[in-house]
Amino acid sequence: ELPPSEFMQVADSTWLVLSVVSNGRVPSGCQATGVTKIARSVIAPLAEHHVSVLMLSTYQTDFILVRERDLPVVIHTLAGEFDIYKEESGECVPVACDDVSNGFLKPKPAASPTLHPVQSPQTRFCVLTVAPDTLPAIATMLIDVLFYSHSPPREAGASNQDLDSITFFSFSLIEGYISIVMDAETQKRFPSDLLLTSSTGELWRMVRIGGQPLGFDECGIVAQIAEPLAAADISAYYISTFNFDHALVPEEGITEVIQLLQQRQESSR
Repeated sequence: ELPPSEFMQVADSTWLVLSVVSNGRVPSGCQATGVTKIARSVIAPLAEHHVSVLMLSTYQTDFILVRERDLPVVIHTLAGEFDIYKEESGECVPVACDDVSNGFLKPKPAASPTLHPVQSPQTRFCVLTVAPDTLPAIATMLIDVLFYSHSPPREAGASNQDLDSITFFSFSLIEGYISIVMDAETQKRFPSDLLLTSSTGELWRMVRIGGQPLGFDECGIVAQIAEPLAAADISAYYISTFNFDHALVPEEGITEVIQLLQQRQESSR
């Protein structure tokens, strides 16, 4: 419904949303374990079948976006591990793999994906939620943070880009559930009694994947982070954006994460 605009860039693919639930229920814990839990069962198999994904971790759960045209490959790949359902008129209906995958040819294994550089700014982040009925109380402040408080981004690909700190603010509203990621300094501007986080109140550090904006046709970017972190049992909160991919990891584990990712880079050369 948005009018065409020279200021809006739109990817040429339509994406569908997948979520992984356990025993019919979405995990409701407020500790973001993110992509780590589904690294081996979802992310790695899709990368092996050359399926490009976008990840969106939220305070409540995690979502995997796949291109609509890739859906037969996705279902064929995941049917051995999961019971797959689609939503019709608000009801979950089983998907018959044979119906969707009719004529499906298993693709050849993808070539080894490009391992993009990983950068880690010093900024500390918070993962938060807010009760929907209290959202109006912070709406003005949210608008200020979103549109007025930060300087414009530098030109993409600037070689001298300073990543000691990074401007990053994520707000999602999905089925009434609100999820916010903001840096620790910005959090101090909001009323502390309205922003909810886990009982431990942990802080997160970010690793950003890619030195240049990433395209949508490449696969294995999420797996580059997810697989080594899953092997080390490190939680990760993952957010794909139009230009870059970002993983948030617990602050106390950032040194180990950087070492793991550097080792993966070196072993793949």
